[in-house]
Amino acid sequence: MNADADTGLYKAPRTTVSQNQGKFRIHLNFPGRNHPTHDDHGYGPLATVVESFMDPDTLISMHQHRNEEIVSWVPAGVMRHGDRQGNDLVTDPDHLLVMNAGRGFWHEERTLADDPPLRMLQIFVRPHSLDLQPDIQHEPVPGPVANEWRHLFGPEGADAPVFVRNDVHLYDIRLDEGATGRLPSRDGYDTYFYVFEGAVETAGTRFEEAESGLLVDDRDLALTATADSLVVAFQVDPDAPITKQGTIGR
Repeated sequence: MNADADTGLYKAPRTTVSQNQGKFRIHLNFPGRNHPTHDDHGYGPLATVVESFMDPDTLISMHQHRNEEIVSWVPAGVMRHGDRQGNDLVTDPDHLLVMNAGRGFWHEERTLADDPPLRMLQIFVRPHSLDLQPDIQHEPVPGPVANEWRHLFGPEGADAPVFVRNDVHLYDIRLDEGATGRLPSRDGYDTYFYVFEGAVETAGTRFEEAESGLLVDDRDLALTATADSLVVAFQVDPDAPITKQGTIGR
């Protein structure tokens, strides 16, 4: 981990926190740990960003989540969702899935034998209140435009395809090698970003695949791709009211 005091930028290497369940593997990224003096593994309402791998013909059997918002972001391939409400949903690059677990939501995930290997992000957001009404959202998202940020979710009422019940926004961008995109900014919010593919540079610091940055300053920073890259960025209100009783995110 390193920090740039002049820019308020804190870098973390690829996480070493992982679980291997054979055909299902996860790497857990904790945004709060980017900051050397932060006393919470999450950063405000953004609890955990999980890099998940599922081999073809994998079933994660029915299980419950409570008191967390779980967003499934699938940049390639498919993730198949079933739940006790009778939903049978396919999340892929054209759709985003949000489980607003609230007081309790049961679901399962699977891939079929002829599905490709899956690498995705599952994002855990702390809701503002406990035991909210459970719900699920599965919506199409706008097609990506090269070198432009795409707004994917935000709080209720935001101009985004789906919502979470706290003050977090998600954007993604596909940067061509040599292209530059300025990090999203919003008054009163900090920015956490994660390089899903490729490599970028900002403020004289290089970030490679699975490395992350936390910007706690309102400076206007740009990411320049040193290879074709796919990056996600979260705008987080660090002072938003939060709960910490989620099944996984906490």
